[in-house]
Amino acid sequence: MSEAIPGPAEAIPGPAEVIEQRLRQAGVQLTMGGEPTLVPLEPDGAEWSVAADGPTKLGYARALAKELQRRAWPDSTLLYCPGKRYDGEVNPRWALRLIRGGDGDPLALWPSPNPAAVPRKSQALKFLAKLGEGLGCRLHPLALRDPHQADRRIWAIPLSCEQGRWHSLNWPLAKPLRQLSAAQGPAGLRLPLQHFPEQGLRQVLTLELDGEGWGLFLPPLAREPLEQLLQLIARHSTAWQRPELSGVLPVDYSGHWQVLGLTADPGVLEVNLPVCPSWQDYADWILLLEQAAAAVGLRCWREQGGRREGTGGGNHLLLGGPSLETNPFFARPAWLVGILRYWQHHPCLGYLFSGRSVGPASQAPRTDEGSASPLDLELAHRALEHLPPGDQRVAIGETLRHLHADRSGNTHRSEISLDKFWNPAWTAGCQGLLEFRALESLPEPGWTNAVALLWRALAVHLLEPAHRPSQLRDWGPALHDQLLLPSQLWSDLEQVLAELAADGLQLDPKPFAEIWQWRFPQLLHWQEGAAELTIRQALEPWPLLCDTPVEGGSTSRFVDSSLRRFELITSPDFRRRFRLELQGRALPLPAPEEQGPLSVRYRQEALFPCLHPCLPVDVPLELELSDAASGTRLQAWRLEREEQGFGPIAAQPGGPRAKGPSLRGPESGSCSLDLRL
Repeated sequence: MSEAIPGPAEAIPGPAEVIEQRLRQAGVQLTMGGEPTLVPLEPDGAEWSVAADGPTKLGYARALAKELQRRAWPDSTLLYCPGKRYDGEVNPRWALRLIRGGDGDPLALWPSPNPAAVPRKSQALKFLAKLGEGLGCRLHPLALRDPHQADRRIWAIPLSCEQGRWHSLNWPLAKPLRQLSAAQGPAGLRLPLQHFPEQGLRQVLTLELDGEGWGLFLPPLAREPLEQLLQLIARHSTAWQRPELSGVLPVDYSGHWQVLGLTADPGVLEVNLPVCPSWQDYADWILLLEQAAAAVGLRCWREQGGRREGTGGGNHLLLGGPSLETNPFFARPAWLVGILRYWQHHPCLGYLFSGRSVGPASQAPRTDEGSASPLDLELAHRALEHLPPGDQRVAIGETLRHLHADRSGNTHRSEISLDKFWNPAWTAGCQGLLEFRALESLPEPGWTNAVALLWRALAVHLLEPAHRPSQLRDWGPALHDQLLLPSQLWSDLEQVLAELAADGLQLDPKPFAEIWQWRFPQLLHWQEGAAELTIRQALEPWPLLCDTPVEGGSTSRFVDSSLRRFELITSPDFRRRFRLELQGRALPLPAPEEQGPLSVRYRQEALFPCLHPCLPVDVPLELELSDAASGTRLQAWRLEREEQGFGPIAAQPGGPRAKGPSLRGPESGSCSLDLRL
């Protein structure tokens, strides 16, 4: 009897559909968010290397925001917002926000703009008067001067809303003081608020006007008053081009809004995707973002040494809930602990999809590379596993956020950051979010979506208590030795995929194999029959230096990136028949019957500043292949720079070479040779 072919009604559901079914069955609403990063086709200047801002980044952000509005959210409202301010940076970083209602409806019905029409002074004052009528209070505009632009007209209007009632007041400012500060940015961030009346709330609506356009800086308001003000602005500005809006956006904990953000970050433009209820929504946004970015000259990779590399800015993934009331983690602390332990058990999840900089000095160190001791982590996990039923958001946040930090105590630098889980010390710290930061931007959107699907599948897999590790694993020296090698990371990922498949969550391994091959490029491949040699780029933790870069402030740090490592993968037949020499000295290959990996660490360049400045560089590296039985030299290769790989060179003629001393082999339990020794 032939096997029946399923028809449309019998179609086998794909992994994404199975994942969503399992979540619904468990009563779990798990949202996803993302923070992909972009760079221009030719990223020139400090703003595209170490600095957060520069002369072109805001222009790219505005162009991308308009393209996203055109393609996806045509009725959304665009708002320029002040972002975080970091030590060493003069002004707060900016952020552009596209906002619309949680159900997709616009916050305000903006008319089709007249691109050439700008309100005159008299029209602007009438506009403010109409705003006051709509709000039920008389507005008191105060004219200010801009020291950067004498012909620019600016009015500051004190405006606040308390318990649904709007208030304005007269600002009796002396004429010599009626001037903005000399800082850069919107007028609303440059007001002389040190001279504001003591009895009034320091909430000010600002209107700016010149011959090219006009803008409004909105006072800091709660969600409902802000929406009311936006609707009135839209209603009374139909005759002119749409104003450029700026202001402070309140944190929306209840999911009333959909928000997409574009923020200035060191070296990149960061995109904060809207909250996605499913993996499919996330995947759709990643594909749309790639198309919109390409239209304005941006992309999610850099060209370096003739190959595509990540942007260097990360591609963080966030898991949470649609609202604080429905957050799936608050009442399931044991599930959360299972996720944290599982990630610690599988280094591939922290190393395979991240950037070149890994380890304790990276932007996303694992918990066993951070500040917390194994004992403190186990005590925390056990305590959370035995909490009574109910909402445990405070206990989870207070227990874990001090432990997920790098060795300097920075809670943001962690493979899994809880900065945004429940941290009342920070304005946006109470969102119930797990942020996975050991993720680099990938050059193919399909790869990015495959990784997100893996993360979601693992979250579902770990809902079952039997799938959760019972304790942390002590990796010891193997973590920075074997587990930074391509072969070992792929083996670890294969185990993860096999566990998911056994749980009915079968993922296609093809995109992960493609990521692995891209992540660890082949430096050399040679084969003769069953004898095969492959050399691949491997990972090497870069040590932190004490100097601080001039540009980038405290948000950028120096590491010594001069060290490199590669892995030699040889077949048993190769090890029986051939011999390898590196720099004229024999490489101690494993015996033919052994399976252990072998890697070589070397210094590629001399940087300043650097660790061990007195040690020489090791390149060029010369690798020679000879017959193990006769000693006859067969072939030779040279590596000048890692990105170029090993290129063939002429082998020295002649018979067997006198055997010199072998390279110092790996220490007991290690697989890495260090050419510096």
